[in-house]
Amino acid sequence: MNLEKVVFGFFLILALTLNVGFVIGDIDNPAHHPVAEFFFVVVVNIIATILKLGDRSQIGALLLATSLVAVLQLVVAAVIWTHAVHVSEHGMTPDTMVDIVSLASGALVANIVSVTVLVAETLMMRR
Repeated sequence: MNLEKVVFGFFLILALTLNVGFVIGDIDNPAHHPVAEFFFVVVVNIIATILKLGDRSQIGALLLATSLVAVLQLVVAAVIWTHAVHVSEHGMTPDTMVDIVSLASGALVANIVSVTVLVAETLMMRR
């Protein structure tokens, strides 16, 4: 068993599952989307992206692209969240939470594509 592939797969699947956990709930209810969980979603997605940097294959390029899309959407969501809580006079509104969860849902789609590609690549490998 290749430990590097285990760690890579672990972070890829953890990024997906954490993102699912964050997105599930009423889209406009901040109580259903905790900031701590969102923080872990962002950090794990960044780690998964870093782990993909060394692969020079075509599949590796696709995996990196999906991770970059997820991280970009999550960073934009984090900026919106930070602005709403620390800069805006209105604070966290249901409309702002909808924007954040929508961006996290886009990252979720990118994570689903990434895991699907990983599983497809694994199934195509010959022993």
